[in-house]
Amino acid sequence: MNMTASFDAIKTLRDLTSCGVMECKNALEKAGGNLEKAKEILQQRGMEMAAKKGDRVAKEGRIESYVHMGNKIAVLVEVNCETDFVGSNEDFIKFTKDVAMHIAAMNPKYIGEKNVPAEILEAAADKKAFLVESCLLNQPFVREPSKTIGEYLNAIIAKIGENIVIGRFIRYKVGEVA
Repeated sequence: MNMTASFDAIKTLRDLTSCGVMECKNALEKAGGNLEKAKEILQQRGMEMAAKKGDRVAKEGRIESYVHMGNKIAVLVEVNCETDFVGSNEDFIKFTKDVAMHIAAMNPKYIGEKNVPAEILEAAADKKAFLVESCLLNQPFVREPSKTIGEYLNAIIAKIGENIVIGRFIRYKVGEVA
């Protein structure tokens, strides 16, 4: 791979994944310069990192609020991390804002599959479609539908290097009873 192409490819991959320069460079080398393959490598690495950090306690973080134009929909979401330092990190804050806005737009009922009561899941005609529609982590991200909120979360965990957990959320809509 020539250096000019590699710099352009690294920049493109960074824009697509938000991963660090060295991670992008290594993934591109591993993928033989194939951008799609490198992206898959980084996504897999993000999932592996998230799994490794998943048992670490996340007691810090922030509560993000979002009020939609017209003041008819509002969201509060708690996103936890391990340290207060990360809680004030620019990427972490952007993630919390994105998640709050996404919740306002997509109205998920649960954070993830493990939060869905068994009787509700069993009553669903199409379980897979129900989980995508109802679970925040399974929903395609409204700003970038090619990735789910769960994949976005894994990418942030990989980039920041701490366990990050969406703790809870509530969505209000005028005239709607929860």
